Amino acid sequence: MPLYEHIFIARQDISPAQVEGLTETLQKIVTENGGKIAKSEYWGLRSLQYKIKKNRKGHYSLFNIDAPAPVVHELERQEKINEDILRSLTIRVEELDETPSPVLSRRDRDGGREGGREGGRDREFGDRGDRGDRGDRGGDRGDRGGDRGDRGDRGRRF
Repeated sequence: MPLYEHIFIARQDISPAQVEGLTETLQKIVTENGGKIAKSEYWGLRSLQYKIKKNRKGHYSLFNIDAPAPVVHELERQEKINEDILRSLTIRVEELDETPSPVLSRRDRDGGREGGREGGRDREFGDRGDRGDRGDRGGDRGDRGGDRGDRGDRGRRF
């Protein structure tokens, strides 16, 4: 049978217990139609790159599926009907990876912090990173840059 990796994102305002129930429901759809879930992972509540249906965060879950194509189509159809699921992605793969996904292993290594950053912000430099030497621009925002010299009279504009 074909092998698939399937990820879905659930709304941020449902609880992890509700996500677990949703995951069990989706797993049941696969198994009742003749497929098998090789691995199921809950990645937690994570920030989205952009808003999806007015949500800034979402509960991520991953399935490794061993099932024929009609089973995956039924799973995707049920997800489109469910209002709690924001997005889903299914990819056909050559073989299933039984080891924990990089998302889970990184979270375990970092002690639960996302990407080694506390609260999603770099601790040392804020969001902007190391700005380094600013050259001759100076630090005062009032002068808006370096020495431009006297511009003199511009003359009339037409």
